[in-house]
Amino acid sequence: MATKFTASQSVEIAVPEQPIPIQHYLRQPQRLVKALVDNSRIQQLSEEVFRLKMRPLTFMSLSIQPTVDMRVWAESNGVIYLRSLGCEILGFEYINQRFALNLKGYLSPQEFSTGTRLQGMADLEVLVDFPPPFSFTPKPILEATGNGLLKSVLLSVKQRLLNQLLADYRYWVVSQTKDRGLDGDSTELPILNAE
Repeated sequence: MATKFTASQSVEIAVPEQPIPIQHYLRQPQRLVKALVDNSRIQQLSEEVFRLKMRPLTFMSLSIQPTVDMRVWAESNGVIYLRSLGCEILGFEYINQRFALNLKGYLSPQEFSTGTRLQGMADLEVLVDFPPPFSFTPKPILEATGNGLLKSVLLSVKQRLLNQLLADYRYWVVSQTKDRGLDGDSTELPILNAE
């Protein structure tokens, strides 16, 4: 019988004001994917579909490394959505055939009097039909361990998002403004050597 694990994670990020609003940046889902996942673990399958090789996960004594196909797309209002399309567990055919992963989430720019904030939510659900000896483990122990593992996965994604997204957004704005010659109000001042 399958055991179900779930986790949810919300995020809110204050966006520093830049010459180009973040809504323009968010229209490029591939940038968000690269901010979320290390480049060496991403394979772009189409404009909106990415194959992500997750870090190995240890569940009790079992170590698995899921590969997830994700669709990431932006609406015209700047809201980014992500949804898992499929998942494969390499090296464990028994579990691969009895494993289902469902991830859905969004990231939405919201305007406030204090500025723009990104608000988002991710919901992760996994269904696994465990082989013996795991199937003999009491269900509350399996669920507590699995839910904790999923929560830690979403938390690490949130931390990476908090650390990488604004840095990439700033980098993107600088590259766009330099390309267009809009760099007049740059906060970086040249350092003059008076020697």
